[in-house]
Amino acid sequence: MNASLWRNREFNLLWTSQTLSDLGDGVATLALALLVLVQTGDPVSAGLVGTLASVARLVCRLPAGVIADRFDRRRLMLACDCVRLLAFTVLTVAVVTGRASLPLIIAAAVFDAAFGALFGTAEDASLRSIVPIEQLPDAVARNEARSYGAMLAGPPLGGLLFSVGHAVPFLGNAVSYLVSLVMVGAIRKPLQAPRDKDVPVRFAEGLRFIVTHPFLRMLMLIAAPLNFAIGGVVFAVVVALQSGGTAPAVIGLVETVVAVGGLLGAVVAPRLQRRLGLTVLVRVICWLAVVLLASAALLTSSVAAAVPLALTVFLGPAGNAALFGYQAAITPDHLQGRVVSVIMMAATSMAALAPVVAGSLVAAFGAPTAILVFAGSVAVPAVGATFGTGLSRAAGENRWSAAAERC
Repeated sequence: MNASLWRNREFNLLWTSQTLSDLGDGVATLALALLVLVQTGDPVSAGLVGTLASVARLVCRLPAGVIADRFDRRRLMLACDCVRLLAFTVLTVAVVTGRASLPLIIAAAVFDAAFGALFGTAEDASLRSIVPIEQLPDAVARNEARSYGAMLAGPPLGGLLFSVGHAVPFLGNAVSYLVSLVMVGAIRKPLQAPRDKDVPVRFAEGLRFIVTHPFLRMLMLIAAPLNFAIGGVVFAVVVALQSGGTAPAVIGLVETVVAVGGLLGAVVAPRLQRRLGLTVLVRVICWLAVVLLASAALLTSSVAAAVPLALTVFLGPAGNAALFGYQAAITPDHLQGRVVSVIMMAATSMAALAPVVAGSLVAAFGAPTAILVFAGSVAVPAVGATFGTGLSRAAGENRWSAAAERC
């Protein structure tokens, strides 16, 4: 990674604060489910908490883009941290005093998810204001590493802390938001360009910018199906292993191996992006994903199916670094929030459907066929990346800064 990015005070304050927040969130997510199981003994109620949180995150995604483009992003992130800090402080006190009812647990999870979506959108929209254009891919890759690291460490740590004391994971998450509040507050540089407050901020502007820009249309075409396919194949493999009598602890290794692949991929992402360039990198990733995901269909009776999945996810951060780095470079600052929210909404909504689709396909046709269907769905963005004009247009830019100046 570029050494100068590590000396970027504003980016490192934001990145460090959100590394802790992501870890705290990973800890709390598992602990919330465990708490509901302890309180009610009802797995359905435990699943309800996670489902409602996911719905809240999805529903808030598009409004978050408008808000991030309308208000001061630094103050917005501080407000989000305050709300999440309050939510988990109240929950911690309730657990300690034995008053943690199911409605209170659901409220804490929903508030955390909703304001987390708003914070994340404002953070993504702020990236271009604090990171030089040419370093945006490296910054995106570091954020990817942060996410995969939290995915690996969060759940085991959450289980450990919950065994120490039921309130401990929630206290830890509250502390992570307090640290984030302090560190984001220490950022001095504005997180958005000067703007005319009298000009209305309309959602349609961001959508129109995406629809009329070849590269951004291509980004939507690539990101959404790829996330959908990976999530579907992971679920199909888990269902197949469970049906085959594989021990739960062994099944858990599948997601661990996949997360390790993503973390390692995030580390090498900047090097791959610089060596191959945007166009070649994305095309290679798309076609390799088709082959690797399809190969998992041959391994559904073994945990070895995690290997091609991990290799697919290993390539993902490099593609994300190139694609989203270029998106940040070409999108005007006053549209960053809305453009990010639309793209992420498309990507995450398709990923949310993956388990349902995978379960239906496995029940109807078996795991190998289901996996092949998901692998085939990646062929669509692969063809688009190969023959579409969006990537070719991006490749025509000699410098990232040149692309930004023209927009």
